[in-house]
Amino acid sequence: MGLLLTSEAAASSVNTLFIIAIYVVLFGFLYFIMIRPQRKEQKQKAQTLASLAVGDSVRTTGGFVGVILDITDDMVIVEFGNNKNCRIPMYKEAIVEVEKPEDAIVTNSESTDSKKK
Repeated sequence: MGLLLTSEAAASSVNTLFIIAIYVVLFGFLYFIMIRPQRKEQKQKAQTLASLAVGDSVRTTGGFVGVILDITDDMVIVEFGNNKNCRIPMYKEAIVEVEKPEDAIVTNSESTDSKKK
């Protein structure tokens, strides 16, 4: 009878370890699928916002495209359209995409080179 109880106890501890191992693998999988890419994206956005400079062309969360005129700690003043009177202060977090003036020049010269060919 004593031998039977020890084998049941061993089987239950193996089942417990197996269940714990499944949870560890599941949480590891979820970390690499969901949490890690989100943190990577947050770091990339923080780098982009840190590299903002006056004269950069930006696109906002509302879809507006403008040029940065002034930068403070957490706000920027963006000029929209050809009208020089349309200047709006906004938080940096509202900026989704940044295009440097150098990138625009390279893109334009590449498009004109491809048209010439």
